[in-house]
Amino acid sequence: PARQAQDTVKRAPAEGGAVLETVPRETIWLAQTPQGFRRAVLADAMETTGGADVTDEAMMAERAGHPVHVVEGDESNVKITTAEDLVLARRLVPRSAGREGGSLGEGGRDIGVGTGYDLHRLTEGRKLVLAGVEIPFDKGPLGHSDGDVVSHALCDALLGAAALGDIGGHFPDNDPRWKDAAGLDLLGRTVTRLGEAGWVVTSVDVTVLLEKPKLAPFKAAIIDALRTVLGETAVSIKAKTNEGVDAVGRGEAIAAHAVAVVTRHR
Repeated sequence: PARQAQDTVKRAPAEGGAVLETVPRETIWLAQTPQGFRRAVLADAMETTGGADVTDEAMMAERAGHPVHVVEGDESNVKITTAEDLVLARRLVPRSAGREGGSLGEGGRDIGVGTGYDLHRLTEGRKLVLAGVEIPFDKGPLGHSDGDVVSHALCDALLGAAALGDIGGHFPDNDPRWKDAAGLDLLGRTVTRLGEAGWVVTSVDVTVLLEKPKLAPFKAAIIDALRTVLGETAVSIKAKTNEGVDAVGRGEAIAAHAVAVVTRHR
């Protein structure tokens, strides 16, 4: 793999000085790794050249008389040759930090990703509320709080992304303070706790599983409500039925899956 030279190429003495010639850059290719060979070709190249005074395997193969072909590489495939190359590669590719709260990029930013899930049985006499938006329906979720599956799933996703526990640990259902608590209020408190730990919400994605009613007319209002506590971040809401399968499909329950991405500067 190789990238065709984009800059004008000059040939000059190794120590610098006057240009000897300008080389047509269309014929200059910058080799990348990894490089692939048939085993027999590589073994012969190593035996023939002894690996002396070569800068890569392809050069060994060339010196041993084997034809070497270039194919279009990728500019993000950074070749590590110098210490400066390693710094650039770390900026391009986040690596595991081995610490709480996600991956660590060389650019000074932690990235956390978390998932959340919530399910409630539907019953008559309860309001159907999603992210604080009341949906007209004859049933609502049964729960200690308001059963807002969107807010609850997002709480777990955000807490998980920042490695701060889960919704049950922060708002236990045996604590009377959270009896009939609004899910959007719990979500706001969760965002505050992330902020105290230095985290900022980058994006969230929620899928609601509900046989009926249809949520399409309410999606914009739900997104607007979420942004009142999440801030101007990327928010996605999707609604799916369960095609008549299990309690959700029979109209007996409502569920939500959530994914959240958070970042923190060091």
